[in-house]
Amino acid sequence: MSNIQAPKGTKDILPAESYKWQYLENKFKKIASSYGCREIRTPIFEHTELFQRGVGETTDVVQKEMYTFNDRAGRSITLKPEGTSPAVRAFVESSLYNEAQPTKLFYFTPVFRYENVQKGRLREHHQFGVEVFGSQAASLDAEIISLAMRVYKELGVKDIKLNINSIGCPKCRKKYNDALKKFLSDNYDKLCDTCKTRFEKNPMRILDCKVSSCKKIVKNAPVILDYICDECKAHFENLKKSLTAMGIGYEVDPLIVRGLDYYSKTVFEIIHKGITICGGGRYDYLIEEVGGPSMPAVGFGMGIERTILTLEENGIEIPKEPYIDLYIGSIGVDAKMEVLKIINRLREEGLKCECDHMNRSVKAEMKYANKIDVRFTLIIGDNELESGTAKLKRMEDGKQFEININDLREIAKIVNEN
Repeated sequence: MSNIQAPKGTKDILPAESYKWQYLENKFKKIASSYGCREIRTPIFEHTELFQRGVGETTDVVQKEMYTFNDRAGRSITLKPEGTSPAVRAFVESSLYNEAQPTKLFYFTPVFRYENVQKGRLREHHQFGVEVFGSQAASLDAEIISLAMRVYKELGVKDIKLNINSIGCPKCRKKYNDALKKFLSDNYDKLCDTCKTRFEKNPMRILDCKVSSCKKIVKNAPVILDYICDECKAHFENLKKSLTAMGIGYEVDPLIVRGLDYYSKTVFEIIHKGITICGGGRYDYLIEEVGGPSMPAVGFGMGIERTILTLEENGIEIPKEPYIDLYIGSIGVDAKMEVLKIINRLREEGLKCECDHMNRSVKAEMKYANKIDVRFTLIIGDNELESGTAKLKRMEDGKQFEININDLREIAKIVNEN
């Protein structure tokens, strides 16, 4: 028997739900544009090396979660597990670094992770992301954090918390990694197999392990903020000052490291009821890592599914536009042809119109109009064709408007204004 169901960890977005996605995408786009961000669209798959070099071979994403396969030419291809690396690759490949900086980009993208399906996180889920290239100023970190916070504010979400941290630069992180390895060495045998491989290559990644035994071990680990250099410390202080200047409250959480290796200095998470609904930070070395010039960058990713869940948990309803503005029923062949002509022209006037294609009776047509939540109805038959007039009915309260069936702009005006 063939398997024709959706693969595990994927979900169809049906018309009854798609209006929510459209609303959020329009909201994200409007807010991002107000910050000077422009949209970028990258391919759904990339060469695997991009993620190995950018995300990091010791991360859970690369070690356990990527959808990787060889194409017919034997090249290793990966469905993108995150949106930052492809945006950086496009920035470098198209030489956008030669343009005036900073470059501010936003995107909507599906991302693919082979992991256990969890609340708001499917194997194919979707992200709204912002990436800004070209400036090392902490004020820019604060600006993109304010962009993310503004999204939730405008959506009406309450009880969200911003946690920030600095994970330093490669220079000061080496000192921290040495201290962390010294701390972990006494419990090395208790680490999970994955973390044992991380111990030498990237011990800080152990702080991000989800295995309970490892989480227990790192609970009292050294704090990276005690090891960051003067430059990173100054950058973190400027971030805190910038957030305060913008009226954004925060808490410092020294255990935030994020799950991707490309981060440096600033990392942050936005939390709602214990769940991370947005996360990001600075990645000053990724552009150079994928073949571009030495150039700083900062960004974030926000899960769309988790945003919708957050709205539902807060009792916030996304506005639903009427499915159809005007339904025109017909009696007789001549009337049907006239209706087809009218609705075709009214659609050009911007109205969402529908007519019968199921050979229903007029009574059945009105029942159908009620079912699909039509705002106005109009019936045209021989009498209406002869007189040139008809009654436009507002379904909400039954109010009727006498109209000239040939004056389509007047019909559109009544529907739009009522």
